[in-house]
Amino acid sequence: MTEQIFLESYSETRIDPNLQLRLYQGGSTVSEVFVSKFPAVIGRDSDADVELSGLWVGRQHAEIQLKHDALFIRDQGTLVGTSVNSDRVTEYGPLKLGDQIQIGSWTLEVLGLVLTRLDRHIDETFAEQPLVDRGVLQLRSLIDIRKRDWQGVSDQAIRAECRELMGPIARELLGDTPEITYQQFVDRVVAESVGLGPLEQLFNDPEISEVMVNRFDEIFAERAGVCHRVPLRFASDESVRSVIDRIVSPLGKRIDESSPMVDARLQDGSRVNAVIPPLAIKGCSLTIRRFHKKRLLAEDLCNLGSASQAMLSILELAVRHRLNIVVSGGTGSGKTTLLNLLSQWIPAHERIVTIEDAAELQLGHLNLVSLEVRQANAEGQGAVTIRDLLRNSLRMRPDRIVVGECRGGEALDMLQAMNTGHEGSLTTVHANSPRDAIARLEMLVLMAGFDLPLVAIREQISSAVDLIVQQQRCADGRRRLVSISEVTGVESGVVQTQEIFAWRPDQARFCSTGVVPHFFERLSSRGVTEHSSLYSLMVES
Repeated sequence: MTEQIFLESYSETRIDPNLQLRLYQGGSTVSEVFVSKFPAVIGRDSDADVELSGLWVGRQHAEIQLKHDALFIRDQGTLVGTSVNSDRVTEYGPLKLGDQIQIGSWTLEVLGLVLTRLDRHIDETFAEQPLVDRGVLQLRSLIDIRKRDWQGVSDQAIRAECRELMGPIARELLGDTPEITYQQFVDRVVAESVGLGPLEQLFNDPEISEVMVNRFDEIFAERAGVCHRVPLRFASDESVRSVIDRIVSPLGKRIDESSPMVDARLQDGSRVNAVIPPLAIKGCSLTIRRFHKKRLLAEDLCNLGSASQAMLSILELAVRHRLNIVVSGGTGSGKTTLLNLLSQWIPAHERIVTIEDAAELQLGHLNLVSLEVRQANAEGQGAVTIRDLLRNSLRMRPDRIVVGECRGGEALDMLQAMNTGHEGSLTTVHANSPRDAIARLEMLVLMAGFDLPLVAIREQISSAVDLIVQQQRCADGRRRLVSISEVTGVESGVVQTQEIFAWRPDQARFCSTGVVPHFFERLSSRGVTEHSSLYSLMVES
């Protein structure tokens, strides 16, 4: 379990702690509180940082202190005392995720703990920002005056030319100021003028998986499954809007008041969602889900504790022998990552057609066609949907069809494709459990606009889908494969499933349910014997 999350390591640093506590009383959740200033007082006093009520709570009962780059809790000499994990303590630390602090009738659970290590330069970002803002304005004015046509010019060439233009601007603005070096100043101004601005600093950290801009001066990052605010900012809301325009324009997309939302991707494949006013009330909002160049392998998931070897062996067998698989999970649970992994097991000689809203899949097959939807133009014409692409893909002689996500009527076309000679196809849906995934598919089929009876829809699902793989983002921030369930048919009008593997949080391990998959019999009837070695593996797990 990760206890401390650091943005980066530097020689000159300070620790910026953030603590999230969930408060229980009498076994019921009362609230959640965030503490970012230390020492923090816990007690009955109205000025306490964490205020608790009750006769058995002192006015200043305990104090959370920052010591040795970690957080400690210290009892303030009260008669009732303070306990941590049911043991009475005078002082306890370092605090870690899951620790439970007992004070009177209250329990305070450590729900989130982030210790961000900041270097002096980044810590002073806000102090230096007016200087950078002026540099950005002057550089943009100079570019506008020169009326340079950047069409077809590479990003490297644009940055090189801007660096040349920045020479006199930097000398004029910096003078003899020691606040920021010439190189740092030029880098930041150029990044904000023609790049991704302060986000480029975050992109240098390979551990950051997601970047969220709520407004120009509110930037958050996710690292190791935990979100925390970073001390970076844009010059203005217009700077955020400029970054959004630079991302979407090369893709032939647009964002304006008539179309204030857009999905796009960066050159490295990272997925981007942008929302601007009037929909985004606080200012332009930008969310970037990082695209990692390193493709995860099965052993990586095992090493990360995201799945067991037995589970991955079952999935590899299922993919190689053309079972239809639906990956289910919530937003950010790792569905696309798992879909990428499953696709790696498709035999190299097979032809694959992938269909996505925004291209994210990283398949290395030679015989591969990747299709991406197209949004409508300014006149509302020319849109090409996933459903359009899915129907067309059936004419492209695919051995496998991989749909990034089913979120509408295309679910019906996907099920029909699975049922009509395109076995081994893969897709994902948003759902919290395998049973919810089936209900979600039923609803999506109804969105296709055909008045189909529910029993017919369920027959389609049961005959098309072989396995449902459930992904989940757990409380500790890790993304895990928490269930593999097999669809076994329809009984009394209800789609039947049986769980083969499951994550047991109380035991902190992946377990086999002891159920032998029905598809083993189908493989045996085809003369396949690979699954025979998995029986013992399933029992041992």
